[in-house]
Amino acid sequence: MEKQPEIMISTSDLKELEYQLEMSNLPDNLVEGLENELARANIVDAKDMPNDVVSIGSQVTFKLLETDRTFTKTLCFPADMAKYQESISIFAPIGSALLGLKTGQCINWPTQRGQQSVEIVQVIRK
Repeated sequence: MEKQPEIMISTSDLKELEYQLEMSNLPDNLVEGLENELARANIVDAKDMPNDVVSIGSQVTFKLLETDRTFTKTLCFPADMAKYQESISIFAPIGSALLGLKTGQCINWPTQRGQQSVEIVQVIRK
């Protein structure tokens, strides 16, 4: 199995994610995947979060390596998606894959079209 990159999550994002997961009716496989990501994360206090790490509310520019297409989205909870012009839910497979990555890191994640690779180009924390 391919080694996943190191990820970092703030204590406040972790607390809210755990609450949202507990209250959700998401499919078990999605919940399990996100919980596995959270379990391997380096947890830090929100004030110690580096600016180049994707967190909830970050605007992240990422590139799909297979197609060389670049997107800029704000990672958020489903209830907050209308707040942003271009948003992506933390509960979407790509959303949970982006969480905790820093600029320059890449990750592979499964999609309906097979494995995809994404590279973090830029992170703007709000």
